[in-house]
Amino acid sequence: MDPGVCALELSGVFISLGAWFCSLITTMMSQWLTFSTELLPTESFELGLWETCVVQELGVTQCRPYDSLLGLPSDIRLARILMCTAVVTGLVGLMFAVPGIYLVNSCKHAETLEGKRTLKMLGGILSFIAGVLGLVPVSYVAHLTVLRFFDESVPSVVPRWEFGNALFFGWTAGCLHLLAGFLLVTSCVYLQGEPCPLLSSIGLHQADLMNSQHSSHRTTEYV
Repeated sequence: MDPGVCALELSGVFISLGAWFCSLITTMMSQWLTFSTELLPTESFELGLWETCVVQELGVTQCRPYDSLLGLPSDIRLARILMCTAVVTGLVGLMFAVPGIYLVNSCKHAETLEGKRTLKMLGGILSFIAGVLGLVPVSYVAHLTVLRFFDESVPSVVPRWEFGNALFFGWTAGCLHLLAGFLLVTSCVYLQGEPCPLLSSIGLHQADLMNSQHSSHRTTEYV
């Protein structure tokens, strides 16, 4: 096995794992959008997919979950659905990619190499899909926030929502998912035609050969 292919596989798996954690953090964070106002300088407000929070100057945070899904704004509702789908897709892709790498349960028969390549290819494709699913809601919410921030029809004294930390985590997760998918698929391309050494079979064959030679020597000496 080419060491470069193993490096691509391991890099893809570890980056995919990091991307999945970033997606999960993005989904659970309440800091998708934030704003503060001069009327209440000691408080700031946060808007997430599951709850809204008020952060006081002393560090006390009070959060309130949304009453119903149907009562949410359309962008938040869409972001919640797509982010949950991205988290599940990324996890399934990771579960396909891990057993597909060469260093996990190294192939003992030649026919298992094709199965490993298939698992790894599926993991890479699902990682691509998770990346797109994660980038769409984050970018859409950011786009609407920019439009509302520069909306001239709203009086300037009205506080405007701004980007929260969750959006940056979401962009990072989406890009990492795309990178992981690219590495896994690329390793599958380089793996085509790569021979799979029969580690266990070679070891058993050598042991049998040594035993037969030893037995033949003992028989010759006896005669």
